[in-house]
Amino acid sequence: MPTTLRTSYKNLTPSMFELCVAQATQLRAQEPILTNVLLPLAEASSLEEMLARQLSAVLHAPGVDIPALSDLFADALHAHPSITGAAIADLEAACDRDPACTSPFHALLNFKGFQAVQAHRIAHHLLQGGRADLASWLSNRVSVVLGVDIHPAARLGRSLLIDHGTGVVIGETTVIGDNVSIMQNVTLGGTGNETGDRHPKIAEGVMIGSGAKVLGNVRIGAMSKVAAGSVVLKDVPPNTTVAGIPAEVVRWHAPSQMPSQAMDQQI
Repeated sequence: MPTTLRTSYKNLTPSMFELCVAQATQLRAQEPILTNVLLPLAEASSLEEMLARQLSAVLHAPGVDIPALSDLFADALHAHPSITGAAIADLEAACDRDPACTSPFHALLNFKGFQAVQAHRIAHHLLQGGRADLASWLSNRVSVVLGVDIHPAARLGRSLLIDHGTGVVIGETTVIGDNVSIMQNVTLGGTGNETGDRHPKIAEGVMIGSGAKVLGNVRIGAMSKVAAGSVVLKDVPPNTTVAGIPAEVVRWHAPSQMPSQAMDQQI
């Protein structure tokens, strides 16, 4: 993606919400067949309402009242402004790092990884609020509909890109820092039937390539890269690339390099 497109969604004027409304309205004029999909989004009164309407349309199940589900999501978003702030950062990440992302609204409307992460943020707050069964139901709907399995207790940072999303599994005690990029078919899992703190800890700026498996309570150091198809069973030092089965350090790189931003898949 050209540099101008990579940087044009930072410090937005107009706001992210105003931009998404304009893009929804424009797309509705271009593609009338999508009117019933786009009109509720274009008529939303806030980014929280737009996101809630889209998530409820995508994730509802037979017998579940869609407006009630949308209200549940909107209430969570309004009660926890940090979720909306993280969603904006995630939209910026999609525009900056994914050449297939043509606009923030394109990601909100179409990107499974983005939708799964936002639904997880809501499920996480439901869990923290004592609504564990509802949080688990929502997590399961995300898995069934979007193919992304994130335990509601997992903790995810801001500016997170889950590219494609298909086949991603993130376990219960996983912690992911800010500015992380994760490709399809990645597993952040345990090593067996152990209990307690048993899942990976991913530091800031990390990129995890497609098909990689990070297993156990291991730490992936800041600004590191896990090559596609690797199996990580031990801690990864900061500022390194690891590859192989089991993964070993194959390269050290400058502290200023952020693999999650560069999205360079080469070892």
